Amino acid sequence: MKAMQVNEAGHEPAIIVAELQKPKPGSDEILIQVRAAGVTPTELIWYPTTHTKSGTARIRAIPGHEFSGVIAAIGKDVHGFKVGDEVYGMNDWFANGATAEFCITRPVNIARKPASLSHEAAASVPIGALTAWQGLIDRAKLAPGERILIHGGAGAVGLYAVQMAHNLAAHVITTVSSQDIDFVKRLGADEAIDYKASRFEKEVRDVDVVFDAVGGDTLKRSWGVLRPGGRMITIAADGEGTTDQRVKDAFFIVEPNQVQLIEIAKRLDAGHLRVFVKTTVPLSEASAAYSGARTHKSGYGKIVIAVAA
Repeated sequence: MKAMQVNEAGHEPAIIVAELQKPKPGSDEILIQVRAAGVTPTELIWYPTTHTKSGTARIRAIPGHEFSGVIAAIGKDVHGFKVGDEVYGMNDWFANGATAEFCITRPVNIARKPASLSHEAAASVPIGALTAWQGLIDRAKLAPGERILIHGGAGAVGLYAVQMAHNLAAHVITTVSSQDIDFVKRLGADEAIDYKASRFEKEVRDVDVVFDAVGGDTLKRSWGVLRPGGRMITIAADGEGTTDQRVKDAFFIVEPNQVQLIEIAKRLDAGHLRVFVKTTVPLSEASAAYSGARTHKSGYGKIVIAVAA
């Protein structure tokens, strides 16, 4: 099969094309013929891309951990799926990704593809929507009527966080650039703050939850806008290696979850969640997609690699 791999080139990892043996599923695994894979550019420099779970060096990892495709083969111990099923999902970060014609996954990582979405649209969903779900529902336990401040509301995760918080009947405040204000209000934001024009802490106070997708100084300034007993959630990469216990407690990394993927698909098909794809590129242009060399059709959502028709 044709696949794209991460080739370490100094401090700037590159994507290279490779011809690999098509993988065979183990007894509890599923082989996916990949139709499309979502792009997370920062994945190239993340720890799981360069290291195994045991901490040893990892080379030639296949990126792209969210995907949509068709089941091509199943292991003997797999139940609930069959060859030909259209599915979408997310692989464990230490597993090989889906920027390839085929990938191996496990049943707990996938669900039936939303019927209303193309494979390209479905491939853009899992990481962003699961991150928002796990941050707002599992960790923050956001309740109706609560006030939430979402940093980066127009980003690949933020746009789902805004929609989900709105659907939970929370009062949604988000920070974005000026050109994104109308967009996030259409998604359900009650208030949108231009972070370039004003400091959010001068306009917001006593919120119940902060959902931070930015990190750095934005996160530091956010503690002061929480009400006593308020909850901080952050997904910013600089939280992973922090020594600040407050940030350690607030930080999390998204994990695959079949039950949540099923519920997200229901909401997508019902029109309660909207999907946004910046642009779609062929597998041969994966390197440009990860490097940022590709121009975008829109300013929102993810770049998606169309692997097969």
